Amino acid sequence: MASQSFIIKSPCSSANIGPGFDVIGLALSMFLELHVTVDPPTSSSENYPLNCKLTYEGEGEDEIPLDPEVNLITRVALYVLRCHDQRAFPKNTHVHVKNPIPLGRGLGSSGTAVVAGVMLGKEVGGLHHLTMERLFDFILMIERHPDNVGASLFGGFVGTYLKPLTPEDTARVEIPLSEVLPAPQGGVDTGDRPPEPPVGIGHHIKFPWAPEIKAVAIIPEFEVPTAKARQVLPAEYPRNDVTFNLQRIALLPVALGQSPPDPELIYLAMQDKLHQPYRQTLIPGLTEIVESMTPATHPGLLGVCLSGAGPTILALATSNFEEIANKIIKKFKENNIVCSWKVLEPAEGTTVVRTK
Repeated sequence: MASQSFIIKSPCSSANIGPGFDVIGLALSMFLELHVTVDPPTSSSENYPLNCKLTYEGEGEDEIPLDPEVNLITRVALYVLRCHDQRAFPKNTHVHVKNPIPLGRGLGSSGTAVVAGVMLGKEVGGLHHLTMERLFDFILMIERHPDNVGASLFGGFVGTYLKPLTPEDTARVEIPLSEVLPAPQGGVDTGDRPPEPPVGIGHHIKFPWAPEIKAVAIIPEFEVPTAKARQVLPAEYPRNDVTFNLQRIALLPVALGQSPPDPELIYLAMQDKLHQPYRQTLIPGLTEIVESMTPATHPGLLGVCLSGAGPTILALATSNFEEIANKIIKKFKENNIVCSWKVLEPAEGTTVVRTK
């Protein structure tokens, strides 16, 4: 067997963009990278669990498990492999993870890991018949929220749709679950071949994005677990609030695709009543930030929203990025919260570059 090496790059993502709860996602230019080598076995080769040596650098370095049976990326890859009668990684597989994406901050870190893991399984298993659309089926068996993972896989500004799954589809313990879903995590190796996902679980469509628009991400130095952020949401919503969001989500993809952008239209189209008001208890200063930052008071600003489950704030803007970021950072500082910030752009989806 010849040596092979390749790099998988998966972008982070922001979900919802205001009213698009569990529907709309945006891939952003901060990338998880997997540097993968598979070398022919020799008599001096070390033995690693499941034939995989896993190393890691970046965000959460001290808390990321390096056991391939526990790590989310490798558990996901093993699921893809086992669906194709490959019980472990090829011998002498080394996966080195480089991750700049903050964990638990609303930038889709776990969704990006799932996407990269599915692509890892495809590449090391030689499963070249798996199309991007079929990979999406595997991803949605693991992560049931299509907005983040759809953006991370396909790139750009996307709308997504998830087909309901039957209890039989999801009952098998061999299917791993994303870390944003409740335990048990699944991915158990029972010795049986896991069932392949149904075909066409989810679909996506790419929306246009005006080239003038950048995303300013203000990232507080605390985490909000997605499961906790979902627990604060009500089981039922007033009809007026649902109508409010439907009106705005009908406008949002058109508004963000127009060039030059219309600040007032985008500001109105990014308003939300289904998730942000309920999450203010978890994110001090959220309501004041969203309500006080307007295009009229901050030139260059188009709109402000919570990124995914938070706590990161996403400000869409065409200029004055530092001034906008500093204003939001100042609001957080009033609640003794330290932040960093980055200017990000829409990114292409997950790619694989062969280096050998």
